[in-house]
Amino acid sequence: MYKESETIELKQELNKNIKKEIVAFANSKGGTIYIGITDDGKIKGLDNIDDDIESLSGMIRDGIVRNLTTYTNIEPKNVDGKDIIELHITSAPEKPYYLADKGLKPSGVYIRHGSSSIQASDEIIRKMMIESSERNFEEEISKEQNLTFNYAKTIFDSKKIEFSENKYKSLKMITDGKYNNLALLLSDQNPYTIKCAIFQGTNKTIFIDRKEMTGSYLKIIEDTEHYMELSNRIRSDFKGFQRVDKKDYPSYSLREALLNAIMHRDYNFSGSILLSIFDDRIEINSTGGLLSTLSLNDVYNGVSESRNPNLAELFHRLDYVENYGTGIGRILEEYNDFDIKPKIELSENVFKIVLPNKNYVKPNEITNCEKEKTQEEKIIEYLKINNSITRAEVEKLLNIAGTRSKEILSKLLNSNDIVKEGSGKSTYYILNK
Repeated sequence: MYKESETIELKQELNKNIKKEIVAFANSKGGTIYIGITDDGKIKGLDNIDDDIESLSGMIRDGIVRNLTTYTNIEPKNVDGKDIIELHITSAPEKPYYLADKGLKPSGVYIRHGSSSIQASDEIIRKMMIESSERNFEEEISKEQNLTFNYAKTIFDSKKIEFSENKYKSLKMITDGKYNNLALLLSDQNPYTIKCAIFQGTNKTIFIDRKEMTGSYLKIIEDTEHYMELSNRIRSDFKGFQRVDKKDYPSYSLREALLNAIMHRDYNFSGSILLSIFDDRIEINSTGGLLSTLSLNDVYNGVSESRNPNLAELFHRLDYVENYGTGIGRILEEYNDFDIKPKIELSENVFKIVLPNKNYVKPNEITNCEKEKTQEEKIIEYLKINNSITRAEVEKLLNIAGTRSKEILSKLLNSNDIVKEGSGKSTYYILNK
């Protein structure tokens, strides 16, 4: 049995007055209009449903100001052998919507009140305009409502933070009772991706590997961070007896640059975030440039104004980021001991951060001193500082087994580079003077 309500309207036939019902639902909580059913719920049917669908589509496209085509869905149905139309209207984000032939005034703007569509007052129109201008991408209702959050739930559970339908509203994933774009970014159906590529050398001439990260942004973060760390090689140096390991890139800088790109990108652009790994640097490009209220100096000085504050707050809640505005400063601090500093490049629609490889040496600048020392050279260098070395100390210095240490020491003895002293457990080796 069909019955009119706040979200259901019945129409016996298609006529131009249906536009005000569509506007009313779009300006309110959304709803469904059944065409071919009388006011008392009886199925009358339509004589030519194909023509009616075509006419209805034209009314939505040309008769209403602000495009509603993506927020409406026309479905032909056959009930009890009779053709009817189900028109679903979503509560749309760019309110107020109004009749093209009436304009932006009460006679052209309608809202839903109970089971009736009524004219909106000037005050209500002004309020809708203010709310529409203040609503950002995150708060807009998602065009996709069939969302799942399987991966997000595993992350929230691991952080011991409740993640359920009862909590979606407090996490700001709901607008006007529907999933918004913040929910879309967290969902398994998230359409935004990160495209990763590794290049040979310092330009984009030769690809070594490429991969596109998809799914919930929480999954994309984990996958992309893992991908970067696989390319984050470790260089080992020796200072006396101590071995010093240094990564190509500080892990904090990689993660912070990645999160910054996700939090601050402009999602009104459909393109992917681009991660490019070269021999000498990593570049992360995100769309949108800086907010008009910020300058590049502001960014370097730690001033932060997020384009997507609800996403930033959620990342903070998950301990993905620290206090707002500290990220770029921390990245720069990680490079205090390095001559080449991270760089930010801006254009109107792109924000790029470049992280230098701290271990990179240009091929034509490599000298004998800069080449990786052999195990024998490391022992000689150690003896120049410490005068003597035991076999156990060789094993620790080179991180090798006893058999290999014996082979290396025998080679140095045969070449007369070192001399063996003592015997048994008291055996040690010194430089041959």
